[in-house]
Amino acid sequence: MPDTSEALDFWEPVIRSETREDGTILVWQEEELGPYPRCMTEKFLHWAEVAPDRSWMVERGPDGAWQHMSYGEAAQKIQAIGSALLALGLSPENPLLILSGNSVRHAIMALAAQHVGVPSAALAPAYALAKGDLGKLEDVAAQLTPGMIFAEDATPFERAITEVFAPEIPVVCATGGVSGREVLSFDSLAATEPSAEMQAAYEGLGPDTVAKFLFTSGTTGSPKAVIQTQRMLCSNQEMVADSYRFLRKQPPVVCDWAPWNHTAAGNKVFNLVIYNGGTLYLDDGKPTPRDIHKTIRNLREVSPTWYFNVPLGYQMLLDAMENEPELRKTFFKQLKMLMYAGAGMSQPVWDRITRIAEQEVEGGVVLGTGLGSTETGPFAISCCERAETAGNLGVPARGITLKLVPQGDKLEARIKGPNITPGYWRNEKLSAEAFDEEGFYCFGDAIRFVEPGNPAAGFYFDGRLAENFKLASGTWVAVGTLRAKLTNDLQGLASDVVVAGEGHNELGALVVPDWDTLRGMVDEKGLEGEALLNHPKVRRVAADLLDAHAARATGSASRVTRMMFLDVPLSFEKGEVTDKGSINQRAVLRHRADLVENLWSEDPRVIALSRERV
Repeated sequence: MPDTSEALDFWEPVIRSETREDGTILVWQEEELGPYPRCMTEKFLHWAEVAPDRSWMVERGPDGAWQHMSYGEAAQKIQAIGSALLALGLSPENPLLILSGNSVRHAIMALAAQHVGVPSAALAPAYALAKGDLGKLEDVAAQLTPGMIFAEDATPFERAITEVFAPEIPVVCATGGVSGREVLSFDSLAATEPSAEMQAAYEGLGPDTVAKFLFTSGTTGSPKAVIQTQRMLCSNQEMVADSYRFLRKQPPVVCDWAPWNHTAAGNKVFNLVIYNGGTLYLDDGKPTPRDIHKTIRNLREVSPTWYFNVPLGYQMLLDAMENEPELRKTFFKQLKMLMYAGAGMSQPVWDRITRIAEQEVEGGVVLGTGLGSTETGPFAISCCERAETAGNLGVPARGITLKLVPQGDKLEARIKGPNITPGYWRNEKLSAEAFDEEGFYCFGDAIRFVEPGNPAAGFYFDGRLAENFKLASGTWVAVGTLRAKLTNDLQGLASDVVVAGEGHNELGALVVPDWDTLRGMVDEKGLEGEALLNHPKVRRVAADLLDAHAARATGSASRVTRMMFLDVPLSFEKGEVTDKGSINQRAVLRHRADLVENLWSEDPRVIALSRERV
């Protein structure tokens, strides 16, 4: 059994706080943030010089074998393609738009643009692969006015490119093409002779240079282009390295599936590897029943030192790990930390992970989460200590000031630091609205003390302020807290829930089922979908757990009295869920209004409390 206790090296923050007369609380670390480079590719070139043969990024080839790209080879391609992009007229006003998913070529294109001061923007491929309306892609095109499009295989994107983008915008690809448009090959750009203009552009990069754009999910309107500066990216990685200090001692090995059009993977994971000279294995799997086997195959072969997943992904991995000792052995061989985000983790899943970790690693492994957003880099608040229960967000990183502003009986979280975006591209109004009068970025989230009055003990998520609503009685419902509680109380039957009840006397919930748990419960081969959800044992167990949930509640605003399992998957196109798996409460309620109303009907799919409990 490996012993990682000596290798584990996390921050030991000294936390300070101040309470103002109006009840506002400021929290920060006493120690200042250390120095960081002026741009991210400065770090990349450093590793290309000191460890040119070290694998930077690894992906599966057509034959299924791992293909390695070294720091040295990648640095040459970055400088060559950067030279080509400048010659082709790309600029912040006409940036690079990336339509395809994670790949080595995608990464090199993005870094090449960044290296010469040209921002890139990676989009969720689904924006361009939608069979019907391309409205979100049209919104993105209007905001960015791109000068070039990259799609590794252009063929699936031909319709979207033709219908949305002006014909003079060239396409770069490795395979495929788009008729009636200039198409450039990735290899031809990579063969460009590095130019003096490229070198001058690189040397001219500064902390305020726009490195990239990341789009918010657009679940409540048009996607917004969040500006990501070099200062944001580099200061954020210094915060990460200060928090996970083991990264400085041993170059990290990461195996990750999460999409780069999201900040968690596209900034934190992607740059964590570069900043610390590590190796990133591209996981071609995903936490879905169709693709989880690919992730499991990869983790049979790769031993990560730092690992990220969403709670649903951990649930799926646990189902395999609990029955496959060799998978557990490989996965935990050199693991230092597990990280989860995207949704709250239920205590049963937490207990399963920590139990296996303690069996495989002497002293166990830190399982942590945090609070951040696209606008914060994303690293802002993080927990780096072993805990007994899920949910502790931790404390602010070095260089960040956390501001807690009373909003009724809630504390709204706001932050300030070098990792904060200057705003939204070409949208001064939204940029101004994102900050308060002191320049703090407003999350829109509420948090609460783990230990009242003791910020050093960390904070719990206390819901999105915009999600909260009132019952007919006028009582406010803290939706975020209740979602986590009900998911936990359903003991593995649900991967997540959506809480409803605005204007009603009682609360209801739409439940996203954990299909594997339900199949294991009934143990009848071939039972799927609605038939599985209607199985008497599933309904009986769910009713008993709902009854127990209600018995523990302290009032109408914390007690769900009726629920319905969803048999139709949540839709990315409708904004109900992101491609990372995060659920948008308001979008689900809006698009499934008929099911919401049915919660208070005689619909046979509804599982309700006995009347004596209500």
